[in-house]
Amino acid sequence: MEEPKFLYPISISGNTVTLSRTRLLLLLLVSSFVILCHGVELEAADGYKLINIGAIIDNANSRIGIEQRVAMQIAVGNSNSVLKNYKLALYFRHPDRDLLNVSIAAESLIKEDEVKVIIGWESWGEAALLAEIGRRAQVPVLSFAEPPISTPLTVDRWPLLVTMTNNKAEQIRCAAALVGSYNWRKVIVIYEDDAIGADTRDSVNYLSGALRNVSSEIEQQLVLPPFSYLTNPKEYVQKELEKLQQTQSRVFIVLQLSSSTTIHLFREARKMGFMGADSVWITTETIASLLDSYNTSVISSMAGVLGIKTYFSEDNTSYLDFKAQFKTKFRSENLEEDNSDPGIYALKAHDSIKTVALSLEKVTSDDSFSSAVLLEKILSSNFTGLSGEISFEGARLRHTTASRLIKVVGKKYKELEFWLPEFGFSKTLEIENGTKENNSGSKVGDGAVTWPGDLKLDIPKGWAMPTEAKPLIIGVPGRTSFDKFVKVSLDNNHYEGFCIDLFREVLKVLDYALPYKFVSYNGSYDDLVEYVHNKSFDAVVGDITILLERAKNMEFTVPYAESGLSMIVQLQTEESAWMFIKPFTKEMWAVTGAILIYTMCIVWILEHPYNPEFRGPWRNQIATALWFTSSSLFFAHRERVHSNLTRLVVVVWLFVVLILNSSYTASLSSMLTVRRMKPDLTDIEWLKRANLTVGCDGDSFVRKYLQNVIGFKSENILNVSYEYDYPKFFQNNSIAAAFLELPYEKVFMGQFCKNYTAITPTTRFGGLAFAFQKGSPIAADFSEAILKLSENGVLKKLEESSLASSRECSTNLSNDETESLELSSFWGLYLISGATSTLCALPFLVKLLKKYRQNQAASQGNVALSELSFWSKVVRFAKYSPNNSSGTNNPGTATGIQL
Repeated sequence: MEEPKFLYPISISGNTVTLSRTRLLLLLLVSSFVILCHGVELEAADGYKLINIGAIIDNANSRIGIEQRVAMQIAVGNSNSVLKNYKLALYFRHPDRDLLNVSIAAESLIKEDEVKVIIGWESWGEAALLAEIGRRAQVPVLSFAEPPISTPLTVDRWPLLVTMTNNKAEQIRCAAALVGSYNWRKVIVIYEDDAIGADTRDSVNYLSGALRNVSSEIEQQLVLPPFSYLTNPKEYVQKELEKLQQTQSRVFIVLQLSSSTTIHLFREARKMGFMGADSVWITTETIASLLDSYNTSVISSMAGVLGIKTYFSEDNTSYLDFKAQFKTKFRSENLEEDNSDPGIYALKAHDSIKTVALSLEKVTSDDSFSSAVLLEKILSSNFTGLSGEISFEGARLRHTTASRLIKVVGKKYKELEFWLPEFGFSKTLEIENGTKENNSGSKVGDGAVTWPGDLKLDIPKGWAMPTEAKPLIIGVPGRTSFDKFVKVSLDNNHYEGFCIDLFREVLKVLDYALPYKFVSYNGSYDDLVEYVHNKSFDAVVGDITILLERAKNMEFTVPYAESGLSMIVQLQTEESAWMFIKPFTKEMWAVTGAILIYTMCIVWILEHPYNPEFRGPWRNQIATALWFTSSSLFFAHRERVHSNLTRLVVVVWLFVVLILNSSYTASLSSMLTVRRMKPDLTDIEWLKRANLTVGCDGDSFVRKYLQNVIGFKSENILNVSYEYDYPKFFQNNSIAAAFLELPYEKVFMGQFCKNYTAITPTTRFGGLAFAFQKGSPIAADFSEAILKLSENGVLKKLEESSLASSRECSTNLSNDETESLELSSFWGLYLISGATSTLCALPFLVKLLKKYRQNQAASQGNVALSELSFWSKVVRFAKYSPNNSSGTNNPGTATGIQL
């Protein structure tokens, strides 16, 4: 008997259909397969739920897209093997960087595939669009992109957005620090524009700010369209690179390029000479992390390129297990690829799936599953992934990963130093107590780092250095007022002068050859330096003054001569009937007269009591004392002195007289034999009030300065073209004063020192220097050479030989005017004389007063002293003569008090 089949009724559109057990099982298998493929959330018999994850990644045929796809598939498989309550289903979309396609892909994933999480994209423009769509649909978005500058507004605007990377800004800072470390002043930025340009614009703006912090700037931007838009990429790249040939900077920072564009860019750049010994190429993550995927011909064209890529550990068990899985799956699906090692993009893709998986494990049965709950669990993640620490703060990774500096060498690349956030370059990853050990440099902007490794001995200039075929075009002033600085002979194309000699001495000091060509320019100095700014000239060699406005547009060397504004005026002969009083100052005459009178008084006091020549009527006594002291000035006194104290006073006084006579005679002789000159005016304000005309070099900035700053009227300023025209204009009264810069004033006074004088400059400028294009490293080399020439004395010798004074002026470099003698030179002599006189007079007066009182007490019939006034007592004491009171005329024995 035939065994009956078990039939199961199934209702389809209201009709009941009976199926066998076999057909039912087959239907269930097909249904399960469909459900797994389409990711419908299903609660299986064992209780797990299926969660659909959408992945919007780069082109499926690109290296980044392939790595991300393989890594996510591995992560889903690994997660499903350990998850208990949930299983993951993965859906991919590849919209090819088109915003409309990105939007359609996201809507498709949300509506058709009912995904609970969306993962992607590398570009911030597309990531922002996904974040907006996710916000409206309440679907969390995990993005591999980040804005260079993240603000709290980002979280407020897109609360469901989670960024899985946060080192983009650090890599830009690393590139800027590298530029600053080697003093490269200008860079060229190259990037491939995305659909809306927001990502690259933000990155360029952030880079510009970082470069300003290290005194550098972006000179030019080379923006390439997406590779898919180009019909002839090779020709397009060639034309764009040709635009850079007029640019001197050779420091290139490549922010973002697709692999296809990268290949064309470096091949054409090498062919066109943009990757020479003085060029610097710095690439970021999009190129540096994919070097392993390029074939040897591409790597060879990139030799010398510096790259910055995210660092990740390659020696832990998790990475090694993943690498083995990745290589197996990658090779099986991509037979044409030579390299099968996973890069940072694969690791981030793997960690994003793992973040979702671990977050689902945290969802308990008590939680009502929703996007808010899932987002909360994602943001609470805290584990070590393949790409680094995974924990979040403000919806972005909490920890900024380190970066690795690499350099392409031959057909491979070499890993160099690390870039540590907040610490800068370092040879190791160890950080102790907030400081890095064994570092090769310092923090960003604090100085130079060691040139990475032993790859190159010479640091690239980062500038298009001159060659014999294309020498340095140097502008030289062809029309100068003072030809001792620069003199051009166009007949034989000969250049000479102090500036030219100094330039040639600098070339001897430089450690490299510098082919150059002089070009004479017969215009104003402002126009000449403008030719450097607009790149008609590479440099200017001449007497160029450093000014603020000029320094903004060009690079100056250190000054080789100081600069200031001096006023030149004529000298007039100084004649005076009172020349005889000039040797001494007023204070000197006053103190000399005072010490003479004081000495006279002391001599009278000492001699009056005993010397009959100093007695008699008061008029005779004063006349005698005055005559004695005055005649001693000429050593013609004839009066005898009786007191030894007087003799001591007179000896010291005669010594003072001897010194004064000698000094007076020498000073007066000098004043009478040397023609005394004085400037006829020294006041600039008086010149302006009197509407007098002044002269200056019309080709220099001085005319504008006199007019705009000092305030002279334009009609009162006369242009003087040649140094020998100044005396002519002074003599015919065309000008009352001339204004020259300090170096020219020294040269002028070296020729015409006898008839003119210079007023000390009160205005200082930056000095005279050579000028180069802004950012030129040659300026720094010239500055170093000029300092060396200054320190070893060569610069001083050049000044003495090229700017020598005339024989008449060189024989008398000091000031011809003899100064009056001042009290400060003789106060010690006066002090000795006064002190000697005082010390001699005091003991004598004491003894004389004692004798006077004894005599008064012994006298009879005299009025008591107590009844007399003070002045009466003084008069009586002055008239007192010991000789008269004793009745004897022997001054030596009458009183016993004479010394």
